[in-house]
Amino acid sequence: MGYVSTGQLMRPEHGTAWFFDAGAESLDFAYTGGLAGDAGQPELLHTPGDLAAWLAERAGDAGIGEVPDRDLADARLLRGAIARLYVARADDVGPDPDDIDTVNLFAATPDVPPSLGGGRRQAGAQRLRVGQLLSSLARDAIRVLSQRGEKRVRRCAAADCRLVFHDESRTGNRRWCAMERCGNRAKVRAHRERAAMRRVQQRGL
Repeated sequence: MGYVSTGQLMRPEHGTAWFFDAGAESLDFAYTGGLAGDAGQPELLHTPGDLAAWLAERAGDAGIGEVPDRDLADARLLRGAIARLYVARADDVGPDPDDIDTVNLFAATPDVPPSLGGGRRQAGAQRLRVGQLLSSLARDAIRVLSQRGEKRVRRCAAADCRLVFHDESRTGNRRWCAMERCGNRAKVRAHRERAAMRRVQQRGL
């Protein structure tokens, strides 16, 4: 889709905004609606204009044409299916065949074609259609969810978070939604526990 990188600001109803790199374009999209009920941020796509703005940030230099109401309905349909499939993978449960069919149907439509910069002519339409961008998101979900081997789609290890992410690290050992958030909290708790243990040991001497 022309991403420079994945990730977006999470703006929960209560608390401060923070940056969350979900590790996949399609997971970023899923989190525009809270990812199947997980506490992350409220609904972002209230209007066709909201959808156009979110997609435009990720479409590179290409513009987004007018977004009708039916495109917003399609986007929410695809988003829900993607979110539920990621949750199923993270929780190691069987996916809903209807969600698989939905993602496959969107992926079967033309997506955003790749292009090489530096040429003198514009190839194709200058404005991308929402359907193309939704197809790219569906194909990204298929790419991630089709991976075999190590479990790369998982939940944050913090018991009070549990956000889903795709671990793209080379070592495959990502544990937290964000080190600056849940990772640091875990470090602080571990430090306090070690300090308390040392005090107990010192009193016992």
